[in-house]
Parts: sequence; C-alpha cells; structure tokens
Amino acid sequence: MTTPPPSETSTIADDIQTLKQMGYVQELARCLNGFSNYAISLSIICILAGGLTSFHIGYGSVGGAAIGIGWPLACLFSLCVALTMGQIASAFPTAGGLYHWASILGGRGWGWLTAWFNLAGLVTVLAAINVGTVQFMFGAFWPQEKLTIWMQLILVVAITTTQAIVNHLGIRVTKVLTDFSGYWILLVAVVLTISLLAYASSWDFARLITFNNFSGLPTDEPNWPKTESLGWLFALGLLLPAYTITGFDASAHASEETIAASVNVPKGIVRSVLVSGLFGWVMLIAIVLAIKDPAQVMNAGSNAFFFTLNDTVPAAWAQVLNVGIVLAQFLCGLATVTSASRMAFAFARDGGLPGSALWRAVSPRFRTPAAAIWLVAIVSILFTVWTPIYSTITAVCVIFLYISYVLPTALGLLTLGRSWRTLGPWQLGRWFKPLAFISVMGCLGLIVIGMQPPNEKAVWVVAGMLVLLGIYWFAWAKRTFPGAPVTITDRGQR
Repeated sequence: MTTPPPSETSTIADDIQTLKQMGYVQELARCLNGFSNYAISLSIICILAGGLTSFHIGYGSVGGAAIGIGWPLACLFSLCVALTMGQIASAFPTAGGLYHWASILGGRGWGWLTAWFNLAGLVTVLAAINVGTVQFMFGAFWPQEKLTIWMQLILVVAITTTQAIVNHLGIRVTKVLTDFSGYWILLVAVVLTISLLAYASSWDFARLITFNNFSGLPTDEPNWPKTESLGWLFALGLLLPAYTITGFDASAHASEETIAASVNVPKGIVRSVLVSGLFGWVMLIAIVLAIKDPAQVMNAGSNAFFFTLNDTVPAAWAQVLNVGIVLAQFLCGLATVTSASRMAFAFARDGGLPGSALWRAVSPRFRTPAAAIWLVAIVSILFTVWTPIYSTITAVCVIFLYISYVLPTALGLLTLGRSWRTLGPWQLGRWFKPLAFISVMGCLGLIVIGMQPPNEKAVWVVAGMLVLLGIYWFAWAKRTFPGAPVTITDRGQR
C-alpha cells in the first residue's frame, strides 16, 4: 500500500476549492480536525454497543470460536472495505459520501440507488443502536422487570429526541461529545476487559478456538434455529462483528465539516476500523474467558453478557461498568444522527428526496442541516414501531449498509484506470483492485447471511424496498432526479 505523506499546508480554503470543483458551495461549518473525524466513526462503530448487545448472536452460534476466530476474520474483511472506501473518499470528499461516489463513478442511477440504501442503513442502524441501548439498560438495571413494547418505544423516543437536539445545536457541540466518546469508549472497554480477566476463575484460551453447536438454545427463543452444520453456524456468528464494525462511512459524511478532508477522512475511516477491531477483540475474549458455565450463559439468551458480567465481578462494580457502557451507547446514537443527517442533507441537496427543498435547509444560526436531523430521528423511531425486534433491526441495517458499501466499491473497481484516473492524495496503489474485489464478494456473502432465519423478515424488507425503488425510479425519479452536479467526465484531470 502506498500512501503519500499528508500535506501539512492544507487549509480550509483548499477544502472549499475542492468542494467547488465537485459543484458544491461550503454551507456547513468546517471545524473538525483529523481526530474529530476519526472519533465520529469510532463512536458509531462503538464496540460497547453492538459488541455487547449482540454478543449472544456470535457466541450463541459456535461458542468461543466465533470470537477467537470469527471476529478477527470479519474485522480483516471490514478493513478491506475501509481501505477501498478510503481511496474513493480521498478523491471525492463530500457529505454525500457513498452516494456521491457512486454518482460520479457510475452515473446518477447508481448514485440514486446507493443513496437510498445508505440512508436506509443509517436510519435503521440508529434504530438498532437506540433499541439496543434501551434493552441494555433494562437488562443491566432492571433485570426482573419486563420491558413492554410501549415502554421501549417511549424510551427510544426520549433518547433519539435528545440526540437530535444536541445535533441541532451545531457541529461544535457534537464535536465536543464525539471527541469525548472517542476516548470514553476505549477507556470503558479497557476497564471492562481488565475487570473480567481479574475476577475470572480461570483463563482457558482453548475456548477461543473450540467449536460448539449452540443452535436451538435457549429452547424458548433460540439465538439460531437448530442445525447440525457448524460451518453454517460459524457463518451466522459473523453477524456479530459485521453489525458492530459498521458505520465507518460516517467519516466520509462529515467530509464537508473536516479540515484537510482528502487526507483526514480516509485516515479516520481506516483508523476507526483498526482500533475498534483490536480493542473489541480483546474485550470479547475477556468475556469468553470469564464465562464459568457455557450452558447457563446460553440459557440466558440475549442476556448472555449480563449473566457473565454479574457472575464474574462484584455487583456494585458491575453497575458502575454498566453506567459507563450506557453512556457510550448514547454517544454512539448521537454520532449516528450526525452521519445520517449529513447523508440526507447531501441527497436532498441534489434533489433526491421527496420535499428536498425542505430537507436540504441549513440552519443559519447553527450551520447544521436541521430539517435533515429531525427527519432521520423521526423515521428511525417509526421503524422501531414497525419492527421492535432487535435481531431483525440489526440484520436489516447490516444488509442496507453493506449494499451501499459494495456499490461504489464495485464501480470504482470497474472504472479505475479507465474513466476514473484522478485520485486523491491518499491511495492504495496496486492494492486497490484486489482489496475491492474481496470487499465486493464479502459484502455479497454478508447480505445472504443476514437474511437467514430468524431474520427472514429482512428478505421481505430488502425485496420490498427494491420493488418500491424500481417503481419510483421508472415512474418519476428517472425523469426528475438531476443527480450530482459534476460527474467523473466533467471533472477530467485535476
């Protein structure tokens, strides 16, 4: 991999000029440095959110091997996606991110399709994060109470509304919290890891490469349906890292608010995946090593993490850790609102959303896409009303996001060296094409895995969306959607 040294003289004026070359004017406040851009993606990935709320999805497949072997394998794949995404982001640093890349590389039709799947993925991942936060709170602090659908909805509304308000108040307010989140997530993960290892009765590292068949458990509501295929179960367990290590496209969506975006954005994308993958792996290893009785953990179902934590560390200290985890999960949702709203803003700016004139509006006081912020917040809440089941929400958001990830990567693979010859300062050299091919194949595999029982409802969601988008495109958008103002042909050689 070859990465030219970043320019130390990059200025906001340079970023504004680059944005102008792609047909846009600077409307959002450009104040994020490299760390802040990285912190947004790290906050959305949040190993304390997906890594813990979905722990039972991974461990409940083949046991410790899902963590010891499955997690690093899936994270290496995510790193491939992040690296190829970084090269494209360096060339086209706009708030539209994946949508804009697909538009430039493949045309307005591919851009339009990518936009809808990316936006849907970001909205559903926000729903998954906040539903997961509510369920985590109940499992941690009120394990004896039954969480009703109405209680869950009320708490999700309260959390999502708070996150939207903070985002509305400006990127500088959000920057302070996401910067803090960047440190907080890793601090709590390290403290949790040390606590579990210190209080564990033994460290049986053989668990991390041992395959068990935990399908059909717990018997009342199994994590995975009963099957004798360990290979298939192992594949299903990959949904744990696949769901956790997502959302790193947030660095790209914050491009128009990032200084020296063509360098800092790809760095933020790749660093967030590397750091999350490593810290998450060590943390999950500690959970597996701390388990005393796998059978009891499996019978706990979705409460597998809480059972292990309470069975290992003193009760008072477990509650302190849970408070830190819940705060991290809230900040994860906060950063997701930031990312999703920028995507909605960018798509509306090009006329892609119904009522685009409203959703593209920027608050003159706070310089935030205020209407887009509230749009994604409200739609994410409505999605939890339609399907309040956490596992289905996570499966749907993984599928939507990875479809949006694979489209611009595939287009980049096809056009690099042909119509796409103008690259940014951050490049992979000859490694782009093989890594892009791995990313495309892996994304397709994850999409298939994410549609398996008990998440077969995801098939209907994705199929229904494709049908609706097809009708909408041919009946209306094909004639009315102008697309990105500048294509790869327009830009030529810089």
